[in-house]
Amino acid sequence: MAKIFCIANQKGGVGKTTTTVNLAAGLAKVGQRVLMIDLDPQGNATMGSGIDKRQLETTVYDVLLESASVVEARVKSEKCGYDVLGANRELAGAEVEMVALDRREKRLRTALAAVGAEYDFILIDCPPSLSLLTLNGLCTAHGVIVPMQCEYFALEGLTDLVNTIKQVHANLNKNLQIIGLLRVMFDPRITLQQQVSEQLKSHFGEKVFDTVIPRNVRLAEAPSYGLPGVVFDPAARGSQAYIAFAQELVEKMPPASALAGASPVPAPEPMDAPPVAIQDPNGL
Repeated sequence: MAKIFCIANQKGGVGKTTTTVNLAAGLAKVGQRVLMIDLDPQGNATMGSGIDKRQLETTVYDVLLESASVVEARVKSEKCGYDVLGANRELAGAEVEMVALDRREKRLRTALAAVGAEYDFILIDCPPSLSLLTLNGLCTAHGVIVPMQCEYFALEGLTDLVNTIKQVHANLNKNLQIIGLLRVMFDPRITLQQQVSEQLKSHFGEKVFDTVIPRNVRLAEAPSYGLPGVVFDPAARGSQAYIAFAQELVEKMPPASALAGASPVPAPEPMDAPPVAIQDPNGL
């Protein structure tokens, strides 16, 4: 039975898609069977996995509308080593079409039940807004991996996400929990980032992954070649960090059955007081 994780953050530009495709490639490199699902109508995770979204005949849109199964819609990314349930602009219309449908929040969960035994991990790239698409991801998942930059506004966004997860947990998916916080685009030379990182570790404890993803040019260049950084330049610092993160996830995660039965209480919210004292106004 696959472990199903959403990569989500309601704040945009924090590296959700970068994390999704590189984690998928990293897990494939350490011998895991992976399905990556793109729930963002922009289709960036699809393109970043070496799949041309414009050439797809069936996508996650067809799966959500139940006109195709996951088996029919998935494609193999030969270069990356994992399966892709891709997305394109058609997905933007799915929310309007799904509003009047039955089980509209749980259609992805129903579709994945048929293929769960074929994978070790299923990763879902969610759009930044709390939409019907995001809800489908959250209703399907065992938990949420939260990529976040170590900046002040990112902490405010984390509070919003925790509240969203609490609502979904209470009303739609009793198994949903925060799996962990992943620090991304990290630059240890910036004092503010060090301070926020320490604040996260002191407040969230074991919910903060040990692996830290550094700010890395090669990771930023990789999407223009239609590949995850882990495949584009495996020797780059950012790529090595994502492979280490994949190994950490494999080692730390219990079986999917244990995740489903675990207490799904989300991580505590950040404190109301300002989380860091900024000593240097320039952050350097």
